[in-house]
Amino acid sequence: MTKETAVRGYTAGKDDLLKRLRRVEGQVRGLQRMVEEETYCIDVLTQISAATKALEAVALGLLEDHLHHCVAAAVAAGGPEGDEKITEAAAAVRRLVRS
Repeated sequence: MTKETAVRGYTAGKDDLLKRLRRVEGQVRGLQRMVEEETYCIDVLTQISAATKALEAVALGLLEDHLHHCVAAAVAAGGPEGDEKITEAAAAVRRLVRS
């Protein structure tokens, strides 16, 4: 993975993205507390499901931003980079679907 100085697709919504990730972080800390306090298993599993869904929502938002920004720009520019970005995005979708 290279560190480019280019603007990322999520840059405009970075504050919202960070807020959502902090919320997920809080959920995970809450899960740790629940386990420390030996909370009922089903309640812990319910909260794990909520944290998982929250992370999935973040991932889908990032993927959408990537498609609209990075992939669309590469396809518009033409050449092999467009195909590479589409392949990269398809691999990301496969990873999300498997998880």
